[in-house]
Amino acid sequence: MGFALSNMQLTSTSFKTAGAIPKKHTGEGEDISPALTWSDAPDAAKSFALICHDPDAPLILPGRYGFVHWVLYNIPGSISALEPGSGDYTQGTNDFGNQGYGGPMPPEGHGTHHYFFWLLALDKELNLEPGLNMWDLLQSLEPHTIAMNRLVGTYQRG
Repeated sequence: MGFALSNMQLTSTSFKTAGAIPKKHTGEGEDISPALTWSDAPDAAKSFALICHDPDAPLILPGRYGFVHWVLYNIPGSISALEPGSGDYTQGTNDFGNQGYGGPMPPEGHGTHHYFFWLLALDKELNLEPGLNMWDLLQSLEPHTIAMNRLVGTYQRG
């Protein structure tokens, strides 16, 4: 399929689509992941993966751009929500160099950044090892991605 948007929906009770992400979900607050819920996943979805990426971050490396805040995968197909601060499932490595969620914290004076929470539905359980970065994960997922969509939140450092 490649990467194309689908009818699957990703929402949050922590923030609205295109709305501000509350401080408690950022590096300036408690730094806990927001609540996320998804619906309308394909019946064939056997597992999910989730990524939080800030394309507004002023970082460009060969073949890469922006800043990755969260890489989460091996989420079973029976799951359709994550609670705030969820440490469940397999954590990948974010651009802070840690495994798990690292909330928004753009450079001071850099304005509003957009945080894309991407949900990918997969046609099989891949049982990938912990610690993958976003780029390696996407390479592994691409042949198995049957649906995807995103939720965008914003944050401006105070």
